[in-house]
Amino acid sequence: MFVSDCERDGLNYGVICIKLQQPFDNLDKAQESLISYLDYLKASSKITLSAGYGKGHRLNNNENTRGIIDYWQDSDKNNWKIKGWTNGKYIGVLYGYSPKELPESKLNIYLDSLRFPDF
Repeated sequence: MFVSDCERDGLNYGVICIKLQQPFDNLDKAQESLISYLDYLKASSKITLSAGYGKGHRLNNNENTRGIIDYWQDSDKNNWKIKGWTNGKYIGVLYGYSPKELPESKLNIYLDSLRFPDF
């Protein structure tokens, strides 16, 4: 597991990457695992509001990936946007949060920047 975050111009960026010990051959099952992990993150990040998971995303139009998007607000009134990705071998979650309105176009470039290793 790799976790990192940083702050720039009042916007906090973060990434979590997990190499799955038991890879999934079935991407629907991998997506279920990703959702379970996002549920865990919501609880541990004290999320009080959630727009609900948006499914059907593909990383760089790659049909061998699945992506989930959501908007959150935590107990400190920070606005979050998260994207979780999986290819069955890895789970990656990228997020940004700020007490201010999120700069969508700037943040989207980051949230879609994950690259899985080619095996």
